Amino acid sequence: MPLPISGLERKIGYTFKNGKLLEQAMTHRSWAFENVEGATDSSVRDIENETLEFVGDSVVGLVVAEELFKQNDKVSEGDLTLMKHHLVSTEKLAEIAKDIDLGGFLRVGRGEEKTGGRRKQALLANTFEALIAAVFFDGGYIEARNVMKRIFVNEFKSITPKKSLDYKTLLQETLQAEKLPAPIYNLLKTEGPSHQRVFTVEAVWNDGKSRGSGSSIKAAEMTAASRALKMLNKVENQ
Repeated sequence: MPLPISGLERKIGYTFKNGKLLEQAMTHRSWAFENVEGATDSSVRDIENETLEFVGDSVVGLVVAEELFKQNDKVSEGDLTLMKHHLVSTEKLAEIAKDIDLGGFLRVGRGEEKTGGRRKQALLANTFEALIAAVFFDGGYIEARNVMKRIFVNEFKSITPKKSLDYKTLLQETLQAEKLPAPIYNLLKTEGPSHQRVFTVEAVWNDGKSRGSGSSIKAAEMTAASRALKMLNKVENQ
């Protein structure tokens, strides 16, 4: 059984005028299909939270972009992009959702409950986006931003470009935005003694290549991705 959603209002510091919006944000489609007779995608659209999630993705992104822009006036556009990507990632949103026990307030179907749906990263991140959309529709952008700022207060204070360097993911998303396939990473060579290995990796995409070296394959791939992004003019020199 989910927790009373009035407790969630206290956690986020916002009281809804239209409680049905909060109820919808806290309803997974699995619950709707199990509890609405003759349920179809269209009939449960205003009951489950997927449409709110769609809007919430944009609201969360806008709030994060605005706050990063305000607080980092000397940071390059490329680094701001990396910082934003880190803060709106599924992993970070799921972490934030866990901090406010969002899964505990969520209505899920029996099957989803059995498979640990309340703890799934993607589900938690999507529910958080739905929650912010519900605040947006209930109270407007300013209220949604205020809720985000309260919940993300530590993240906004501590985020730096160096804490958000996920070059591999950013490279993949950059290529996908251009309708190009994800890059392929090839291990070219391994050098040095067993206790001091140096790996060299080549990232290959469409009509480009870049190389990187590191003390692990992952580190080498990250360096190769960083250089690829510089070639694509997506990040500044670090």
